[in-house]
Amino acid sequence: MAPEADRAGDAWSFEAIGTRWQVETGEPLSEEAQREVRAIIDRFDAEWSRFRPDSLVSQLARGAGWVSAPADADTLLAVYADLSAATSGAVNPLIGDVLERRGYDSAYSFVDHGPVAAAKNWQEQVRATDGRLVLDPPATIDVGAIGKGRLVDLVLACVRRHVGGDIVVDASGDLAARGTAVRVALEHPYDTTRAVGVIELEDAALCASAVNRRVWGDGLHHVLDARTGAPVERFAATWAVASDALHADAIATALFFDGGPELAHAWGADWVRMTTDGRLQWAPDSKAELFT
Repeated sequence: MAPEADRAGDAWSFEAIGTRWQVETGEPLSEEAQREVRAIIDRFDAEWSRFRPDSLVSQLARGAGWVSAPADADTLLAVYADLSAATSGAVNPLIGDVLERRGYDSAYSFVDHGPVAAAKNWQEQVRATDGRLVLDPPATIDVGAIGKGRLVDLVLACVRRHVGGDIVVDASGDLAARGTAVRVALEHPYDTTRAVGVIELEDAALCASAVNRRVWGDGLHHVLDARTGAPVERFAATWAVASDALHADAIATALFFDGGPELAHAWGADWVRMTTDGRLQWAPDSKAELFT
């Protein structure tokens, strides 16, 4: 997923959390603002990354029982509750142990030990209460279904505190635009030199997900069904547009499963998805221009 053409303004690019970021503003972003953005990303990573041994979720996975709750713990768990209900349990924040068992672990071993299901009663196992994030028994939280979208929103809010006018935050697949209209190409999951369509964003966010990202082994990729531990096979790519990146990211994940379109409708989100045999599906009132 990429902009069709360069946009006017000042651009700041950097690497963080294994992703290429680009922040475009109508005026240069100060060094102070850049430091604040990096601090926000580092704090989120220190709280939610299962790849960092010192993170809060890694402490919980080792049996800490509880940690001081991150400021957005309630928000993330509430979105996961909606995702889980809409997809009949296919999306679950305790998918981390399943991903690690299948080879997508903190050491990037990519050694598959077979499928297992994530805990069905995750809402009883993990909760935010009285300023604590509680997890009992120990398990590995993975917020990959919505985490980068949430982080894009946090970065956007920080940038808006420092500059006005047009702002675009692009985190390599999760993008939010304020003030300016942005035409974004929807990258073909099987041929990254092609697009399946374009969509225009203005004061909205677009998030994309595809099974050609983070692939290893024989047919293994990062989009797993929490009920079975198996990678999804019906859909190859999804794109979702919502008022913020958190909900766009959530819809992009939900669209790999039954119930995704219904959740998108309930949240007023636009969407497109591609099946693994190359057919496109889209929201009845989608504003995307698709090359069908």
